[in-house]
Amino acid sequence: MGQNLIFGHKKPDTDSVCAAIALALLKNKLGEASEPYILGNINKETDFVLKYFNIEVPKVLDNVKIQIKDLDYDRVKPFNKDLSVHFAYFNMNENKLRTLPIVDEEGRLAGIITMKDIAMSLINTDQRHLRTSYDNIIETLIGKSILKFDDIIDGDIIVASFEEDTLRKSAIINKKSIVIVGDRYDVIRHAIETGARLIIITGDLEVPHNLIDLAEQCRVNIIKTPYQTYYTAKNISLSKYVKDIMKSRDIVTFNEDDYLNDCKEDIEQSKHSKFPIISKDKKYQGLLSRNHLINPQRKRVILVDHNEMNQSAEGLDEAEILEVIDHHKIGDIRTSIPIIFRNVPVGSSNTIIYNMYRENNIEIKRDVAGLMLSGIISDTLLLKSPTTTERDRTAVDELLKIVGLNLNNYALEMFKAGTSLEGYTSEEILFQDFKKFNLEYKDVGISQVFTMDIKQIMDRKDEFIRLIDDMTADRNYFMIIMAVTDIVNEGSYIFYTSSKERIIKGIFEEEEAFQGIYVDKCVSRKKQIVPRVINALRMLR
Repeated sequence: MGQNLIFGHKKPDTDSVCAAIALALLKNKLGEASEPYILGNINKETDFVLKYFNIEVPKVLDNVKIQIKDLDYDRVKPFNKDLSVHFAYFNMNENKLRTLPIVDEEGRLAGIITMKDIAMSLINTDQRHLRTSYDNIIETLIGKSILKFDDIIDGDIIVASFEEDTLRKSAIINKKSIVIVGDRYDVIRHAIETGARLIIITGDLEVPHNLIDLAEQCRVNIIKTPYQTYYTAKNISLSKYVKDIMKSRDIVTFNEDDYLNDCKEDIEQSKHSKFPIISKDKKYQGLLSRNHLINPQRKRVILVDHNEMNQSAEGLDEAEILEVIDHHKIGDIRTSIPIIFRNVPVGSSNTIIYNMYRENNIEIKRDVAGLMLSGIISDTLLLKSPTTTERDRTAVDELLKIVGLNLNNYALEMFKAGTSLEGYTSEEILFQDFKKFNLEYKDVGISQVFTMDIKQIMDRKDEFIRLIDDMTADRNYFMIIMAVTDIVNEGSYIFYTSSKERIIKGIFEEEEAFQGIYVDKCVSRKKQIVPRVINALRMLR
């Protein structure tokens, strides 16, 4: 079973990031292997919080699509390209394999062989010439080393069936000869004196010491085998390198990080039945077959601080959603089986997770308490947002006892760090906390920007209006709203798609609307802006 991937929405804020980290730690304590992730770059406020409590930024998760590495493919042990065909055949037969992956010394895929390749090599290749290692010959013939001078044996195979005189006269044996012979010691002597590359003594016969001494002087390799001459001659070709018969070109391979949907067509149209899987550095990983495409293992995910498809990771429909922990309205997440769906009307996802720690009697460490505290005060604007509940206040009080800091001073530092807009483009500011909603069958984008210096926005007012209008048209939104929330005065300045001035009046119940209109006590996108937009859109129907 793989680990759980826990993440918040596409525009990571302090509540979602801290919730993912805190929940992952809780799940690990409960014996569920889990890892927190983010779906994009964190903002300045979240960066401040993580650094303050010395917590690493979670890894960025691009998507949760099914990848080749998620499949339960065959972990067939690879075979070294310099071993023998005989050993490969034995390995395949023993393990009931039809395809064997071949690798080099570094574990990189070099090729593949099948039983058919082995059979065809015995029919189509030159059986007289042999180039392989001395050790491969030993392995193939269950031989015993008598003398070894060369690691590589390269020569022509000769079965010494003639008389010694005939062999001398015809000069059949030479320095490139691999001589297979029984107890014909005169022939053995002739082969040694000629300087044959290798002499193979069959029948497990003993070699006289004087011949061994002579062979040592002439540096002639000698092996003896228990096999008879016929069997030795028939099987010695199987000692050749497996790399000499393997298929090394036009192999259909897949990278373990490839996405399944991108590979399906190639697999279905290929005439092959097995496909090697390799890593980024070309290391062999396993073999894939068509059967592995049936019921693939999906990534196991837990969603925090959101429950809408367009706010979540790409490929969510390919993942197995285990759980949702959220405090927003119920969106369009669908599952094929029942799951844990914990949706609580509180000001922060971290309030829910704090209560999960308490329910499971898990001790909360200071750094984790600091993260959850930061998430709550961020999402509730230091408990001033209308979304704030008694549960949030209780959680803050209890977490403060663990963290031991001055809440107002810490919150002021955090908000200052998070609301600085210096160095950001207008597009980065608009989209740093932007959410797309499908409200009453219309796509509405709502951005919330927190600031302690509204002048930074007002000085670029025209720039933001042009951007909002362009984004509305380019991305086919019905409307985009940018709420610039003044943390000090507890209200928001509203910028919007220029053509929607009339509906903005209805949303905020104002007699007139203009770009940058101030709405007092409007600080919550979830509880104040979204419900008002829904009501206004219903009035249009």
